[in-house]
Parts: sequence; structure tokens; C-alpha cells
Amino acid sequence: MRIISRKTLVTYYTKEPRAQSALEDWYEKTKHARWTCFADMKKTFNSVDAVGNKRYVFNIKGNDYRLVVVVKFTVSHVLIRFVGTHKEYDSITDIQHI
Repeated sequence: MRIISRKTLVTYYTKEPRAQSALEDWYEKTKHARWTCFADMKKTFNSVDAVGNKRYVFNIKGNDYRLVVVVKFTVSHVLIRFVGTHKEYDSITDIQHI
């Protein structure tokens, strides 16, 4: 999968170093994945949830952090839309449009 943009992850874990290894692990697994549907994603990350509008939420580091991405299966692209703590994620009012 092509991930847009890794810089978002690096920027986040530069200010939140405890998230670095977990986010890098997610990045490496996703980069090498060949997902064609949500079921493929579940095989790689059992804790991923579909939240609508092509958006998926990953629990990172035992659910300490959340990662929201848009996945375009037909072109193998993953667009990072949000990375933050579980508490920050809970404050999102409209996940369909982030």
C-alpha cells in the first residue's frame, strides 16, 4: 500500500515519543500489505474498525493512540487523516469529514 503521508506519523511521534515504535510498526506492516478489501485489513490488524466514508480507525499501542485513515483499495492508497491519543480521538465530532 502507498501511505500518504509518513511525515504525519513522524511529526506526531517526534512530540509523543512513546508512540514511535507502535506507529512505525503500523507503517511497515501497512506498506507491505496488499489489501483489496476490509477483510484483508482485518487479517493484518484485528483491531481495525470501519467508520464509514472509506475511513478506518486503528488502535495503536494497546489503544493508547488512534489512527484514522482513508483507504482507496482500487489504487492501493492509504491517506492518514488523524493520529492522536484515545482522548483526542473521542473529541472528534464528525469523523466522516476529517
